[in-house]
Order: sequence, then C-alpha cells, then structure tokens
Amino acid sequence: MRIKWFSTIRVLGMLFVLFYHFYILFFPGGFIGVDLFFTLSGYLTTALFLDEYAKHQAIDFKGFFKRRFYRIFPPVVLTLLLTTPLALLVRNDFIAGIGRQLMATLGFMTNFFEILSGNSYENQFTPHLFLHTWSLALEVHFYLLWALIIWGITRLAKTLGQLRGMVFLASSGLFLISFLAMFISSFFVSNFSTIYFATWTHIFPFFLGSTLASLTGLKKLTRPFERVIEKWDVKQTLAVFAAGLTVELLLLFFLPFDSIWTYLVGFLLSSSATAVMIYAARILHEKTENITEPAILLFFSNISYGIYLFHWPFYTIFSQVLSHTLAVFLTLIFSILFASLSFYLLEPYLAGKNGRLWNVEFDLKPYTKWIGATATAFLLVTLGISLFAPRLGNFERESLISNLYQAERQLTTTRSAAENAQATDYNVEKGTTIIGDSVSLRANTGIQNILPEAHLDGAISRNLSEASHLIQLYTTSHSLKENVVIALGTNTSDNYQELLDELVSRFPKGHRLIFVTPYDGNNASEQALTYQIGQYERNLASKYDYISIADWYQTAIENPQIWINTDLVHFNLETEGATLFAQTIQAALEQVEKQPVKNVGSSE
Repeated sequence: MRIKWFSTIRVLGMLFVLFYHFYILFFPGGFIGVDLFFTLSGYLTTALFLDEYAKHQAIDFKGFFKRRFYRIFPPVVLTLLLTTPLALLVRNDFIAGIGRQLMATLGFMTNFFEILSGNSYENQFTPHLFLHTWSLALEVHFYLLWALIIWGITRLAKTLGQLRGMVFLASSGLFLISFLAMFISSFFVSNFSTIYFATWTHIFPFFLGSTLASLTGLKKLTRPFERVIEKWDVKQTLAVFAAGLTVELLLLFFLPFDSIWTYLVGFLLSSSATAVMIYAARILHEKTENITEPAILLFFSNISYGIYLFHWPFYTIFSQVLSHTLAVFLTLIFSILFASLSFYLLEPYLAGKNGRLWNVEFDLKPYTKWIGATATAFLLVTLGISLFAPRLGNFERESLISNLYQAERQLTTTRSAAENAQATDYNVEKGTTIIGDSVSLRANTGIQNILPEAHLDGAISRNLSEASHLIQLYTTSHSLKENVVIALGTNTSDNYQELLDELVSRFPKGHRLIFVTPYDGNNASEQALTYQIGQYERNLASKYDYISIADWYQTAIENPQIWINTDLVHFNLETEGATLFAQTIQAALEQVEKQPVKNVGSSE
C-alpha cells in the first residue's frame, strides 16, 4: 500500500542533503536530511511488519530481506563501479586506500570505518568518495537489529494488540537508550563526527519512527488513530504538517554541525518534526482520496535513494576539475540519469521483471550478455584500481614527512633552548614558533626554504581551541620563541571570539603574536566563519601593539592560480603556494621586529 504524501518527506530529505553538500554556507543544517529518511524508514519498516502480522499472523523475514537486498544493493554496486574509475581523473589522494572504502561500503560498515579513520564528516580536503554511505550502513544495522527483535516479539505475542504494545515498549526503550547515548557522549567527545557516525548514538530516529508506527499503523490502523482521522479536517492536517516542516526549515538554515546543541537537541527536534509530518501525511492520505500526487513528486521520490548514492562521488570528482556551478549541474544530471536507470530498469531486471520508464516497458533479458560483459569490465577496472592504488595519498605522505621533520626540529629547538643564555629581558630565545594546521603542513617546504630557523608545529584538523594549551606547553618547556605565529582558523570554531580573547589574555609576556588570517575558497564571503575569524584577528592587532597580521587571506585571493585542482583550502603543490604562504609570514615577521613584545604594561 502506497501512502500519498510520504513522497514529500523523501524529497525534502534528499533536497536537504543536496543543499548542504552543494551550498553549505547557506544551508548549514542540511545534514539533518538523512534523519528525515531515518525516521520515515523506521516508521515504514515497523508498520509493514505489523500489517503483515495482522494479515497472516506471521512475518516473512526472508521475503523482507530479499526485498531490501534488491532495493539497496544494486544501486550501491552501480555507484561503486561507475564512480571509482572516474577518480583517476583527479589527484591520487582520492584513490589512496580506496579498496578499504569499497570493502566498508559493500560490507555496510562505512560508519565504523570513518570512526576508526578519525575522519570528520565535514572534512573538506580529500573527502572519502563513499563517505555518504555511512547512513546506508546505519540503516542496514537497524534492519538487522529490529528484524531480530520483532522476530522474538512475535514468538511471545498472541494477538495484534499485544504485538503493538510490545513493539511500542521495545522501540520507545531503544529510542531512549540511543538518544541518551548521543546526549551524554556529546559532553565527552572532541570530534562530534564520532557520535554522528556511531550506530548506537544515531539510530534513535529509526526507533522514533517505529514508536509512531505502533501507535498509528499503516494499512491496518489503530482505533485511536482512526478517531483522529475522523476528527481532523484537511486544513488542520495541513497546519500540523506545516508546523513540522517549519521546524525542519529552521534547522536547515541555522543548525551548525559542530555545535554541542545539535547533539543535545538538534537531532531530536528534527526527528520529532519528521514524525509530526509523517503523522499528518498519513491523515492527509485519507482526506485526499480524489487527489493524485504530482507525477514529478512521485518520480523524484522513487529515485531519491539513487540520487543520494550517486551525487556525492560525482560532486567530489567534478568539483576538482570544474567550476562549482558546472560541477553542481553535471552532478545533478548524472545522478538523476543513473538513479532513474537503476530504479526503473536495473532493479526490476535483477528481480526478474520488466522495467518501465516513461510508460514504456523495457525487457532487458535479451541483452543479458551485454549487461554482464559491461559489468565485468567495470568490475575489473574497479578491482585493478583498488589493488594498485597507493596506500597513502600525496597529502598524507607530505604530512608524515612533515611530522618527522618537525620531531627532529623539536629536539634541536629544545636542546638549543637549554644551552642558550638569556636572550631577552624576559628570558626568551630569539626566533619564531609557528603553530598551524594542515595548511601550514602543506607549506612546510616553503617555510624550510624561506624561514629555516623557524620551528613549525603543524597538525591536521587543529583549530583555535588548541592554541592556548600549546603555547602554555612551549612556555613551560622554555622553548617558545620570541615571535609566535598562529596559523589556525581554517578549521572553524563557532566560539572563535572567546578562544582568541583567551589566547591574547593568557599570552606570555616577552613575546610577539602574529595571526595568519585563514582562507577557505569554498566559503569566501564576508558571512563565512573563516572571514570573520580573520576580521576579529585584525581587530585584535589594531588594539594591541604586540600583535600583527600575516594576511594569507589577501594573498590567497590575489593568487588564484594556486587553487587550480584543489579543495580551495590547501593550495596546489605544483604552484608557488607554499612559497607564498611562507613569504606572507616572512613579511609579517620583518614588520614585527619594529614592534614591542608583550610587556608588563600591555593591556589585557
């Protein structure tokens, strides 16, 4: 039984995810699109189980998993076979270790793979091509767990009413356990992606949908829900649906991924709002018997899963070689095309049926040999890429070399600090300490050549929250040089003002502070956090005489050639990007030599 208007929820979830991936600056909360899918999936899965039990007094779990296999697996395999070879068109960072990604995807373990990799969901540099399949892994985990629990419950229940009651208790209990796991964990993790990916902390939307299904039903409705349907009119139902949609839209525009409030209440709000829309849509189905869903809505609902699968690898690859607008356009065209072919032709063919597209029936059986030969060719290419792909990409290899170099220089710096006499009135050694992130690591060669005496301490994914602690550690070990360069901010922090104020307040006397303004070409507007961080750093420099600016933001804008075939955060190493980064710091250091260090009289 197909319920009208559920298609609206599916399409909304798909659009939210697309908006987020294509235009994250304007739609920072679009990641909740998957939670719309989760809640609806939990509702439909449980409701169908209950309807089947009501009709047959049993549930065909073998049939359930067979249907799920034909719906889930073919589009996944098609996505992997089509997009993996395309990765050869871009830098080898995207195919490095891709075999592990393929195995994680096919084994429905991408979420655990990302957790073990220490990856961030919002990683803008070398994102995994199949990162988005973490949600598919979570869905399969729900199917396996919930089918096992329902199987156990059916062994105990004697009537449909008893089954509904047990399902309500089990689903609401699991919902509460999972949500509390996310709620409590959010206070203790340093990387929110860990609890975003984890099955046990992010499976609760499914069980919220399951709880709702036990209270309403799908085809076989509960009596209380039937009374609600009799009582509500179309206007009231639409108002309830609009209320849920309004909450989702507010979250779409204003919910940040990297905020603790997102994990304390954000996902709960989104799932609850989805449940409200599901409730209203089920009533609206009964109230609009003479109205047919728009064909375009039904079409995009049918292929929404395929679009979700295809869009991310296509967009990741296209955005490396094309302008953003063209990358988005081609991603949509190819995603819609292959999602349509998968849903309307490939999946029916594999299930032994004829496909139908645009009211034309297609029988692909006569082309079985051609289909098999084409699939085999793509499979061999994909296997070849996964077997011969480098274990580490260029960026990871550069980072490893930089870390080894840093360790060597750290030993030299510590030894020098112990041997040198007091270099200033504040017992501070002359020289420069650079505390940076992955952009600084990428500029390592330029820094070595232009600032050979500087000590670089760079780390991937480092943000402003670590700056004060690192400075304190260097101060304690008496190895903090007179000039301290802070090259952070690319990995943004919502509380950057608080962090920068704390850094300035606790900054040790006898030193000068140089901020390197961050640059992110993906979000270069004045509303972007990276730009605002740079502006706040400039304000601090105008307020304190011992603070200066190395304006990497301006340098980045004036040299567009260094961003060709990059993620617009980490410059192309085949250009002079590393040299320009080091020269920007060098120019600031030459200027600060005329300025005082922080002293007793400096204002806080």
